[in-house]
Amino acid sequence: MTTPHPFSLEGKHALVTGGGSGIGRGIALELARAGADVAVAGRRLEPLQETVAAVEALGRRAIAVTMDVADEDSVLAGVTEVAGAFDGRIDILVNNAGIGGPNACSAEGTPRWRQILATNVDGVFFCSHAVLPHMPDGGRVIHISSVLGKFGVPGYTAYCTSKHAVVGFTKAMALEVAPRAITVNAICPGWVETDMARQGMELMGQGLGIPYEEARRQALAAVPLGRILGTDEIGSLVVYLASPAAGGITAQSYSICGGQVMSS
Repeated sequence: MTTPHPFSLEGKHALVTGGGSGIGRGIALELARAGADVAVAGRRLEPLQETVAAVEALGRRAIAVTMDVADEDSVLAGVTEVAGAFDGRIDILVNNAGIGGPNACSAEGTPRWRQILATNVDGVFFCSHAVLPHMPDGGRVIHISSVLGKFGVPGYTAYCTSKHAVVGFTKAMALEVAPRAITVNAICPGWVETDMARQGMELMGQGLGIPYEEARRQALAAVPLGRILGTDEIGSLVVYLASPAAGGITAQSYSICGGQVMSS
């Protein structure tokens, strides 16, 4: 008799928010490679459909659901649609949807404060709250935070606040659902090869008055491993945390950042 691989997600149903591009797409693909069927949610249908096509090419079932995580009614409708398509069961939730950008407290006005927190904090709560009734005991919830959930960066007060909040929410939610053997963990990526990272480096370059290429070089020079991460690397960590092998891990926040963060 063949023993199942400890990282296998065969027969599991996963929902990935912000699954149309970047880290979310990378996570969806790695979940599919591990055997899961995947629903991807986001505000724009076209990129979601591209992810669905990529998942289906791996031989797994996939669906796209348009959903704004900052809108509770939209989340409830989207999660209901996913649960209906997946026999009423969502085994794995990955709260990945998020937005960034500068938001200096010392600047005039409060640009994007509410928008960033609504997506990055309210969205995590709304999605978790909506999915839990459809999640069987032993399910997995994985929040995507950031290394900026572990330290601060000047001019990014809203983003840093939101990602610190996700780490705190992870700890509290984990205790709530522990009696059901549902685990809740967070992943805190550093620089990952995405459009959001490129935009961040471009803004960094503009602030320093240097070209993008030099800004990228300086950003990665602060990474001990000296390189940017791939979205598949984040996805692989998600797969591990979603797998049977990680059943004893909960309330933790994992930095995956090439060594930028050296604390828990």
